[in-house]
Amino acid sequence: MTLFTLSNDQLELSVSSAGGAIEGFYGRNGGASVALLRPGKGSGSAIQSSCFPLVPFANRVNGNRFSFEGKTYRLTPNTEWDTHYLHGDGWLNEWQCLEHTQHELLLEYQHSQGIYRYVARQHFRLRDNELDVTLSVTNQGEDALPFGLGWHPYFPLTKHTTVQAKSGGYWLEEAHWLAGEHQTTLPADIDFNQPSPVPRRWVNNGFSGWDGNATIHWPEHQWSLTMETEPACPCYFIFVSDPAFDQGYDFDFFCLEPMSHAANDHNVQGAGGLKRLMTNDTLTQTMRLTSRPQR
Repeated sequence: MTLFTLSNDQLELSVSSAGGAIEGFYGRNGGASVALLRPGKGSGSAIQSSCFPLVPFANRVNGNRFSFEGKTYRLTPNTEWDTHYLHGDGWLNEWQCLEHTQHELLLEYQHSQGIYRYVARQHFRLRDNELDVTLSVTNQGEDALPFGLGWHPYFPLTKHTTVQAKSGGYWLEEAHWLAGEHQTTLPADIDFNQPSPVPRRWVNNGFSGWDGNATIHWPEHQWSLTMETEPACPCYFIFVSDPAFDQGYDFDFFCLEPMSHAANDHNVQGAGGLKRLMTNDTLTQTMRLTSRPQR
């Protein structure tokens, strides 16, 4: 595992070759500094990092099975603790550095086994108070397949943290953390159409009708972070753990995951935005995180 550092007068970023994961992202304003993502542990495990990529698609496929253009495909579980193939392969493997300067980093991951065979790249760039992360995937398999992209960022959760992210509905959670039936009425405590606090309870739901923009505000730090996605992601996922399930968790972080498609979009017609890629076709997605100190 290698750690790469990018920095300028307003931002500092640390990225690991393990999982292509961010291990730290900090905003600066004069003598003040704040963690804009949960500080990673530098353990080489993506689930202990600040943010990791989702490629060749995000979340789970119900039953590890989908049909596409007349063929049926079966996915193999890729962790010891989940019965599903989860979040793709990139977060579990080593990425290679192609370029590294003070303000930019380019990593590549090649996957050459299983149903999905592809090359993924992540380009990190600091510019003033903005971090741009561009993730791309190129199909290197013989079959045309549905691909998607996203990220799994962990944000600090303070007593007064608020989130604003447009949504027109959400998916219920079923057993085994799977996406269930879509609902058009949002429960009050997970309606983020206006700036709202993050609930202190288990949340593991995808949200539809997003415009690809979100704002997180930490009043204690007098700091905000805005997220923009290009092209605009149609879905985001909110995850809040629970100490009863997650030993050591103290409602100190939450996840707001931008996704180019809905969870289980392989099996739900019209649910999101998986893209059909033929051999050598490429899909690209950008996430921009902008630090906004309010002092």
